[in-house]
Amino acid sequence: MFQVLTKICKEDNFLSLSGNLVIAVLGLGGFALLARSLDPEHFAQWVIFISGGSLVEMLRFGITNNALVRFLSGASKDKSEQLIGSNVLISLVSTVSIAMVMVAANIFFKEIISSSLYLLFFTWYPLLAFINLPWNNAMIVLQAKMEYGKILWIKTLNSGLFFLFLVINKIVLNFSIVHLIWVLLLINLLTTLICISKGWDGLLHIRKANKSTNATLLNFGKYSTFTLIGTNLLRNADLLIISISPLGVMAVALFSIPLKLTELQQIPLRSFAATAFPKMSKASLKGNISEVKNLFYSYCGALTYLFVFMSIITFAFAREFVLLVSGSQYLNSSSNAFDIVTLVRIFSIYGLLLPIDRMTGIGLDSMNKPHINALKVIIMLGINVIGDLVAVFIFKSLEAVAIATLLFTTAGIVFGAYCINKEFDFSTIEIFKSGNRFYLAIWNQFTKLINEFKFLKN
Repeated sequence: MFQVLTKICKEDNFLSLSGNLVIAVLGLGGFALLARSLDPEHFAQWVIFISGGSLVEMLRFGITNNALVRFLSGASKDKSEQLIGSNVLISLVSTVSIAMVMVAANIFFKEIISSSLYLLFFTWYPLLAFINLPWNNAMIVLQAKMEYGKILWIKTLNSGLFFLFLVINKIVLNFSIVHLIWVLLLINLLTTLICISKGWDGLLHIRKANKSTNATLLNFGKYSTFTLIGTNLLRNADLLIISISPLGVMAVALFSIPLKLTELQQIPLRSFAATAFPKMSKASLKGNISEVKNLFYSYCGALTYLFVFMSIITFAFAREFVLLVSGSQYLNSSSNAFDIVTLVRIFSIYGLLLPIDRMTGIGLDSMNKPHINALKVIIMLGINVIGDLVAVFIFKSLEAVAIATLLFTTAGIVFGAYCINKEFDFSTIEIFKSGNRFYLAIWNQFTKLINEFKFLKN
């Protein structure tokens, strides 16, 4: 029995899920503490700081992230070091470029930025971008090498320290929002120094970067970058558009709470995707489309059933979710024109659509069709932006913003399924059949484990 449990704990999906679960639990806890510690205006500034940072992270690392994972699969040692070196070089250049643009914007548009919710973002993010560069590079390299145990350790360290500080801050310190950012910078610096000392970031390989590996990553990355940026915008465009709308600061703070549900939904999605993409890419590089197809249906089916269960829970306990995340201050807000419980329930329905949408994108990328996946994201982003603008400026409704999310995701599924069908037969029924087989196999393993335990006990 002990050997079976040990094997499960070392399995890639388990380690990847554990890493994302740690991030989500600590992130949710930190989010809840901040919602209770900061007034709505400062909380909205923090939300914009984090959302804007996530978008820029996609721009910085999207260029090389998926490309490195795909081409590092099965590469020789020398080729691997060259690819890792190119990853470091390209991410460094992109970080310098983005930081320069942000600093220049803060100088030339200082008056506008200083009176907006974006002040903290433009002031502090350029510094954070350089501090967290090495440890973010380490995460990409470790994912490509499928070393999920180390990824789990890094995530636990980084998120755990900040969460611990937020607990102490809530009880004793009561720091200002600027002081919170200082602490965030210091924790990221510590994480970076550890990754550099371990050699996980690949910095020493930067001298091995060459035109060939640079071109390899950039040619794939020019599409995957837009895909990742677009994917991030699909999650954060709502907040960005609400922040410039007449709905006000309270609407940004309030909408960020049900939006947090999507981050929880991303836990199993990111975990399974992190293991599915290298496997599907490796099979594709070998020309084994049949294996790609089997992996696609297996992951898609497993996630679909899981999300049905999650969506039922979040729909039924939407009010309790709001109380858990933010307390009663937003539930009983004077801004009752926006029904936060209804927003959470709409996002719980959104969760039902996520697995097929994400897996079609991974399938296209793994089969070296990043341009098709980018087009898919363009279509989704266009529908989302138009829907959000109509929702906030015409209907002045946060519920309409959430409904736009359902529309663009449905469009993405339809287009993704159409494109996947050109590579292999796409079947909704097969998704559910594969899900049945996946959980039946888990049940058989579980019953076998129980029988072994009973045998040993007797």
